[in-house]
Amino acid sequence: MTQEELQQLRQDYAKHALDESDVNADPFEQLKVWIEEALTAKVPEPNAFSLATVDKDGKPHNRVVLLKGMDERGIHFFTNYASDKGQEIDDNPNVSVCFLWLELERQVRIDGVASKLTEEENNEYFQVRPYKSQIGALASNQSEIVENRSILEDRFADLERQYVEGEVPKPSTWGGYSIKPSSFEFWQGRRSRLHDRIKFEQENNQWIIKRLSP
Repeated sequence: MTQEELQQLRQDYAKHALDESDVNADPFEQLKVWIEEALTAKVPEPNAFSLATVDKDGKPHNRVVLLKGMDERGIHFFTNYASDKGQEIDDNPNVSVCFLWLELERQVRIDGVASKLTEEENNEYFQVRPYKSQIGALASNQSEIVENRSILEDRFADLERQYVEGEVPKPSTWGGYSIKPSSFEFWQGRRSRLHDRIKFEQENNQWIIKRLSP
């Protein structure tokens, strides 16, 4: 593909609109509404979001993870604490999140601070994961260099022989984080790039709603 062809790639968004009067006063509730609408629209992986972290040298890193819970503390995801993302969060807990539902021409940006969930919560969620996902978590030392894929597959097979379903131990380094948001931005694509951007920011423990220019 040439640069000119890339520059000509363009989509005019016209499916929905978003006004300050349309959004819930609680951004968590608004996020739930949009996730439910993504589910109804059969968007693939509607709970997927990109997670940006910063390492100790100030370099940003981004990857996609899955939303697995939400409460008054924030939004939750699970990973290996010894992974790159886990170590970066240890060094700097400030993170940035972006959900994208392209089929609905929507995205949600969230900035916040990540903190670990309790070990009780980690164990509770690990026990309801599919058996092979449990084995996979035990087989992989996430982010560590591995010589080839067969090493992982052999380790996986050994663990399948070692542990029956319902008896897989949670890895000591595996667990969840809660991201406490300091801001939300709900973005709705509109025609002519005049997108709707509604931002929530906390002031004096209250959510203040603002419209941003696209």
